[in-house]
Amino acid sequence: MPTFSIENFGCRATDADASAMRSALLADGLTPASEHSAADVVILNTCTVTAAADSQAREALRKIHLANPGARIVVTGCYAQRAPEELAAIEGVEWVVGNSHQSKIPEILRDAARQPQRIHDFVAVAELADDPLSLARGPAKILTGDIFAQATIHTAPAESPARDRTRPILKIQDGCNNRCSYCVIPFVRGRSRSLSPGEVVREVVNNVDAGAKEIVLSGINLGSYGRDLDPRAGLAEVVRRILDETPLDRLRFSSIEPQDVTEEFVALVASSPRIARHFHIPLQSGSDRILRAMHRWYRTAHYAERLQLIRRALPDAGIGADVIAGFPGETDQDFRDTLDFIERLPFTYLHVFSFSERPGTAAAALGERVPAQTIRERARALRALSERKSAAFRAAQTGRSLRALTLARNDGDSTEALTGNYLKMKIPGRHPANEWHEAVL
Repeated sequence: MPTFSIENFGCRATDADASAMRSALLADGLTPASEHSAADVVILNTCTVTAAADSQAREALRKIHLANPGARIVVTGCYAQRAPEELAAIEGVEWVVGNSHQSKIPEILRDAARQPQRIHDFVAVAELADDPLSLARGPAKILTGDIFAQATIHTAPAESPARDRTRPILKIQDGCNNRCSYCVIPFVRGRSRSLSPGEVVREVVNNVDAGAKEIVLSGINLGSYGRDLDPRAGLAEVVRRILDETPLDRLRFSSIEPQDVTEEFVALVASSPRIARHFHIPLQSGSDRILRAMHRWYRTAHYAERLQLIRRALPDAGIGADVIAGFPGETDQDFRDTLDFIERLPFTYLHVFSFSERPGTAAAALGERVPAQTIRERARALRALSERKSAAFRAAQTGRSLRALTLARNDGDSTEALTGNYLKMKIPGRHPANEWHEAVL
């Protein structure tokens, strides 16, 4: 049987997509290879949220082709949806398949294995801006289409969490109807769409039956879950069903927009010990002027109110945020406002991004570019602030007995584990993944 490997880039949504592809390929009889150099087929599931993500994917492609020139390389994911011809031009790439047709990858490989002589007859069917894509710039075959016509969500069948991921990621929402000025993701993920509550509950049960003790609910815009359904549902509603209808030990959320962190939602999290005390709430900037230019739907006062609401209800909650350094027009004062805002609020960690112009977004047309050196300096300052915040939160938790789930990483003398409020800790000794431990931080 052919062997395959998958290289995954980006967020939890792409991680969930990669798991779905892996399960589909296993069901088709392919065998996972231990490394890319030993695989007959290598699939790269790409991200395109920044120019650095694009560059990382291209570099990985070249390295994989150099190490394994005989491998048939399939590139998929968000970069493949946004700029398929760029990827098709890279030596070694055989197929470029956008998010719009990602579920077709097992079929493509199956047909290629059965009728290898027909590989070069694979027809490009994609259209971008109503113009058929050309294969003139590279030998790869391109399969991509209108992502806004996408109406389904691909989920991975449940399997033992001990394989390589202790905490399965269950993608219950995809796409985004917002149009933040810096973000290309709606154009490569399509409109917001959701699994039905019944499907979500079934997937949770399946994962619990397979051994999962913690599940991470994820989505491109998770807080918008259920607004597209008829009858309309909501994230709080499906969470209540998970708590009432499944024996799941612990539920965790991926990123949730600040406008969706309502008093009702915080109260729901606080009401059950089975929900992780952990919120990741994108901030992007602590300057109202920059938030307005970003087309964000909130201002700093609103955001601060939501964090204080969490802290009052859950004093020990982990609270993280995404922050962008160097958005066009960001002045020194805007940046100082951001630092001051983060400093005075109860954040426990930050994910820092340097601004990256994305083709087709409103921010790409803005002037007043911040110099690259200034962006780097601001990103360093934000990361240093994040380290101080993280250290302070960890110090405040020191001495507490916390319930933690062991991860699939150990150094022989200790095993890494994750607490509900998103702290990494080490459990003495070598322990299997996916075990609960009560330990003192």
